[in-house]
Amino acid sequence: MSPLALVSVSNKKNLIPFCRELIRKYDYKILSSGGTAKYLIEAEIPVIKIADFTNSPEILEGRVKTLHPKIHGGILAKRFDENHKKDIEINNIELIDLVVVNLYPFKEKIKEKCSWEEAIENIDIGGPSMIRSAAKNHKDVSVLVDPNQYDEFIDKSEKDDVDEEYKAKLAFEAFQHTADYDSAISNWICKERGFLPAKHINSYPLIKTLRYGENPHQKAFWYGTSDFGWNSAEQLQGKELSYNNLLDLEAALATVLEFGYEENTNSENKSYASIILKHNNPCGASISNSTSNAFRNALQCDSISAFGGIVAFNANVNKETATYLKDIFLECVVAPSYDKEALDILKSKKNLRILKLPKNLLPRENQTFSRSIMGGLLIQDTDSYDQEKDNWLSVTKTNPTEQHYLDLNFAWKICKHVKSNAIVIAKNQKTIGIGAGQMNRVGAAKIALEAAKEDSYGAVLASDGFFPFSDTVQLANEFGIKSIIQPGGSVRDEESINMCNLNGISMVFTHKRHFLH
Repeated sequence: MSPLALVSVSNKKNLIPFCRELIRKYDYKILSSGGTAKYLIEAEIPVIKIADFTNSPEILEGRVKTLHPKIHGGILAKRFDENHKKDIEINNIELIDLVVVNLYPFKEKIKEKCSWEEAIENIDIGGPSMIRSAAKNHKDVSVLVDPNQYDEFIDKSEKDDVDEEYKAKLAFEAFQHTADYDSAISNWICKERGFLPAKHINSYPLIKTLRYGENPHQKAFWYGTSDFGWNSAEQLQGKELSYNNLLDLEAALATVLEFGYEENTNSENKSYASIILKHNNPCGASISNSTSNAFRNALQCDSISAFGGIVAFNANVNKETATYLKDIFLECVVAPSYDKEALDILKSKKNLRILKLPKNLLPRENQTFSRSIMGGLLIQDTDSYDQEKDNWLSVTKTNPTEQHYLDLNFAWKICKHVKSNAIVIAKNQKTIGIGAGQMNRVGAAKIALEAAKEDSYGAVLASDGFFPFSDTVQLANEFGIKSIIQPGGSVRDEESINMCNLNGISMVFTHKRHFLH
């Protein structure tokens, strides 16, 4: 008796040659329905329609067509179980040996911002049911859910190598396919209706196995989406991205996005931003009237730490900027675009990873941030809110000058992306000292101020958290700091305010903190 293959697919890539091979080489009969049956018949491939096979018509506008005992009995029957054999014989059910099914294009439809009703109609019911039935009974049935599996199946069939191990692998891939499909539906409903999920369900395909993790002895894997982000970025040159590269690129991009991205480069008010990042912390940042000036200013903050770092720009990289970039060893450069002359210069550094990430490949809305912990996952909103200095409160007798306000705004945005405890010293829209990741705030301030040296006179200081004591203000005064921005909220705020007033320093409270762990 000829083997029977059930074929019902939304993605019809490579389907016709695959079905022809099944018939020509292995004498398969093809069982199909709806659009797939029509498609195969038009290609002159003989098809048994499911309605004829089950002697039951499609009903409810096609919602019910494969949900039938003759279909699922033929898939789920254990071939060597005597009770199953009796049920098959009594109910005149023909065994189905191969299930070739992929699902309605739900993901594609919701990307098109379709209506609720259209999305609901693109939730496949029969398809997942057949896939799950075949995957459960994989000892006796092969299940294919991806056109990329067709050639391997034919090759293994020719070698008589469709064994239980291979079928188990197909079953595993099938359950991954339906799990991914269900997670997309669940997350879409959650988003559309604003429900709080009782379970966190997400599905990301494997992008690649990385060479190693943070250290060479650690295995690492990159999972993600191709809709936006680093997997969508165009790598114009350089070695494969490493685990550490990706973490640093993420931090660098998040920082540079504070100043816009790929805005009108002809605007006189354009804030060209450059961020130099090392080990997940900015080591230099600046906004200026050109990308070249922004990079040079950022580099002046800490040229030693910049060695082997990552540079992010928020605008096109031109020839002049590339000339400065080539003079320092860098791991990666990322920008929305590059001039041809700039690329020619940068490509002279063979190992430099050059990434192009246009604005349309950035997240389209605020994303959540997640981090794994032992036995769980922590999820929070990204640290974003409308930052308007009108909501800040000047709490000292001396108010910041207009230039100080510009620098405070700049320093506050950078401080948000420095690991806590964090202190940023800024002057003329560039960082001149950064203290990151210290166990106490005055220690972070000491690092930042000593890095700034004599340039700190007349500069501003930003702190990601409040001052528990007045010691940081006292230290800032010793280095000539003229204005400070911090969240406020300490029970000892008055001590810090009084210290500022005593030394003619202005201080602004934001009433927002920016811890980054």
